[in-house]
Amino acid sequence: MTNQTRNEVLLEGIPVGAPEPSHENHGQLFYRQILEVPRLSGTADRLPLLVRQTQLPLLKEGVPLRVEGQLRSFNNRSGPGRRLVLTVYARSLQPGLGEPVNRILLAGTLCKPPIYRRTPLGRSISDLILAVPRSYGRADYLPVIAWGQVASQVCTLEAGAPLSLEGRVQSRVYRKVTETGPEERTAYEVSVMRLLEMDEEA
Repeated sequence: MTNQTRNEVLLEGIPVGAPEPSHENHGQLFYRQILEVPRLSGTADRLPLLVRQTQLPLLKEGVPLRVEGQLRSFNNRSGPGRRLVLTVYARSLQPGLGEPVNRILLAGTLCKPPIYRRTPLGRSISDLILAVPRSYGRADYLPVIAWGQVASQVCTLEAGAPLSLEGRVQSRVYRKVTETGPEERTAYEVSVMRLLEMDEEA
């Protein structure tokens, strides 16, 4: 694959709760659905899906679901400040095969230099923002986190550098102190498993 742009997500997990209305676009209604994807560690990522109204009959709570799509971002301007909202746009839904899957392939360019740091235990981390253009002029801005050797590889890259990777989409719960007190929120990011050559088929 020689394309310098790539955004492919494959998930299999269990729909949790009922789908909630999200928005309407070009006369088509979209819904938000949480998909729970188990990790090897025994915990699970709870990932937001964006599905079309016509796909709702395929959503059955507790029944494994396989999703092919893209990781999308948009700025939520409602409320104070801007907040980057991530969802997995479901291009296709199929009955699950009974095996959890969480895989994403991305190719794009870095928006700014990586932020490199170490954990208290000395493990290397690099935080990145990857811009992945869509086919009609917009782009998705995706937070990416790299660990260990991969973090050391990417930490010297500059803004505008091309980057291609394989990873997984993960959810992370954190507490934010607000004017009304602490709130529990969920952040989503791509955790890098390995870097790819820009023309590599994974």
